[in-house]
Amino acid sequence: MFENENPVVAPPEVNPEQPHVAPPAESPKKTRQAKKTASAAENIQELGTTEVPVVKSNIHVMTIIGQVEGHMILPAQNKTTKYEHVMPQLVAIEQSQEIEGLLLLLNTVGGDVEAGLAIAELVASMSKPSVSIVLGGGHSIGVPIAVSATYSYIVESATMTIHPIRLTGLVIGAPSSFDYLEKMQDRVNKFVVTHSNVPEKKWKELLFKTGELSRDIGTSVGGKDAVKYGLINEVGGVAQAQQKLKELIKAQKESGGVKQ
Repeated sequence: MFENENPVVAPPEVNPEQPHVAPPAESPKKTRQAKKTASAAENIQELGTTEVPVVKSNIHVMTIIGQVEGHMILPAQNKTTKYEHVMPQLVAIEQSQEIEGLLLLLNTVGGDVEAGLAIAELVASMSKPSVSIVLGGGHSIGVPIAVSATYSYIVESATMTIHPIRLTGLVIGAPSSFDYLEKMQDRVNKFVVTHSNVPEKKWKELLFKTGELSRDIGTSVGGKDAVKYGLINEVGGVAQAQQKLKELIKAQKESGGVKQ
């Protein structure tokens, strides 16, 4: 006879009178500590800090950074603001009962004209007060977004590049294409002049100025000049913008909810 090389081992006898003892569970304190450690590790990896300050406020902060992405998806290495992300947020802010004001932070090189103009129109049409700050740069289509707020600020070191609409790398062969660009430019011109204090004559002078931008037409405007020309209301930063927004919120409440 052959011996069984893997003999069957009978399971240990269980005493029915002895209750089953579950392994000791981790204490809630240890569980919270583990979650906190994991969260801190994620923050370090993603944001370079152990903790992210969270403040419950009646003011919502929104950023417009990099390039405004429109109907065409930009390369992965580009820092972008996607208009399909921003627009639903603006509608949600308008509908929210907890949010009473919008603080808009801009550091953008411009981007898709129609997408940028759509964002600007949404901000301008909101019933809740808004304040924008141009930080670093508010170039090209970033100009209409900056002036769309109820009140606008720019830091002294920031710049705003003003130039006509252009299509890079495209040869236009039809008169209708020129007409379309002209009408689009008129839309931008009308929006900026309507929502800022810059005279139309001065805006067009800055728009079509030659000799300042290398191999192009337009003007690069610094922080103080942007205020002097009437594009931006005031030179200032976060503290001034937040204080102004609080004043606008208070004034709106006192006036019965009507945007000033």
